Amino acid sequence: GAGPAGLACAHALARQGHEVVIFEALQKSGGLNEYGIAAYKVPGFAQQEIDWLLGIGGITVEHGRELGRNLKLDDLRRDFDAVFLGLGLGAVNALGVPGEHFEGVRNAVDFIAELRQCADLSRLPVGRRVVVIGGGNTAIDAAIQSRRLGAEEVTLVYRRGAETMGATVVEQAFARDEGVRIVHWARPVEVHGVDGAVSGIEFAYTQPGPDGRPQDTGERFTLAADSVLKAIGQVLDPVTGPALKGGRIAVDAEYHTTVEKVWAGGDCVGGKVDLTVQSVEDGKRAAAAICRALNHA
Repeated sequence: GAGPAGLACAHALARQGHEVVIFEALQKSGGLNEYGIAAYKVPGFAQQEIDWLLGIGGITVEHGRELGRNLKLDDLRRDFDAVFLGLGLGAVNALGVPGEHFEGVRNAVDFIAELRQCADLSRLPVGRRVVVIGGGNTAIDAAIQSRRLGAEEVTLVYRRGAETMGATVVEQAFARDEGVRIVHWARPVEVHGVDGAVSGIEFAYTQPGPDGRPQDTGERFTLAADSVLKAIGQVLDPVTGPALKGGRIAVDAEYHTTVEKVWAGGDCVGGKVDLTVQSVEDGKRAAAAICRALNHA
């Protein structure tokens, strides 16, 4: 993966004189910094940093190479002295409600990726009435971008209160300033559609239960929508080989997986925070561990 973890690992290894090959599934390097963060936050930053990083030499990047599709872990272990998995989180949680299949219901990360790679934003389709489901930075980004691209109404709905949202208080305030309506304590129960396309989404009001988890109040409401963007968390794509823990790749203190010669880091292993700086630190620390292992081989 050529996201923050993989790039940081490759750069640190190249600095120590190792020859490194990065395999990246997408057509550009950068990971979420290129595909998953709103353009107004990092305009052109990802590619500028990658150009600088690759300038050290000793690093080759092959795009369109995806583990499990046209790459096998066993082959990589055979052909290389060490393998680092910086896979990120490529899959998205489903709403798990009736009507999720209707046209107009899509993943917020896909919407942002399409937006980031679009050369002419005037040709990018955006709904008039957009509902974003989630409470993290991706949800905020999708809501703000929809509003800026001309959506007449944008509503962000989160199943808990403002204080537990992944997005910061500043991000929430920014969204409201951009004209986004934020509804707390509500969860989706059904997507409604007409002729195969989304027409609205029904929610149940929630409240804190005895265990702190949201529970339904018995009241419901429906929002009209021609676009529903899901931003309820990303998960690890299925990966064969390394053991998992809590849905992420299990690693030890040296970032080594349960498979010989294979290390991992970044979002695919999880950590204290799901931030770029954490992924970069994982990559650097894994590179140091790989160097120690190879020096003692």
